[in-house]
Amino acid sequence: MKQLLSLLMIFASFQAISQTQPSKEIQIKLAVLAAPEDQRAHATVYAFDGTLLRKGTNQTICLADDPSREGLSVSCYHSSAQPFMERGWALRKEGKNAEEIFNIREAEAKAGKLKLPDQGSLLNALTAKHADVNWTTGEAKNTYTRSVVYIPWATAESTGLPMKPAGPGLPWIMDPGTHRAHIMINPARD
Repeated sequence: MKQLLSLLMIFASFQAISQTQPSKEIQIKLAVLAAPEDQRAHATVYAFDGTLLRKGTNQTICLADDPSREGLSVSCYHSSAQPFMERGWALRKEGKNAEEIFNIREAEAKAGKLKLPDQGSLLNALTAKHADVNWTTGEAKNTYTRSVVYIPWATAESTGLPMKPAGPGLPWIMDPGTHRAHIMINPARD
């Protein structure tokens, strides 16, 4: 009886996830919300698992929301970061955890096996609470966007950026001296 109950619970949770998966069009509409407005129409869009949803014609790549997680979380980034992102997807599919992924990409980047952006590369991450998203129309309200500029190997000393924010909306450097060094910009929340 316990096994049957467990199987029913797994099936119910799978159904709940598959029922909340928006259509391809809605996934695209929500994903591009993280892109600058003038880049949305021609951006490439991938599903949360790396499956191509739409091939674009500009330099912007967007990632759709993972329907198994609460709320909305989408991101868009410059195409120069695609090898870095694809490597992360592949390592996650292999079952690697965040620390393992960081260490593998760090070693591969140092060895010249992983191509990184050679100049600043923007990533915007947009989030919203589940209740603030219309999953049928692709409309979202009360969204929050933070920006990241990847600058591999940069340090606080080489940029003059502090190691933590000096105040709301002010830039700071995260993961300095690594392949994943980036400027964080977290606007103040309303």
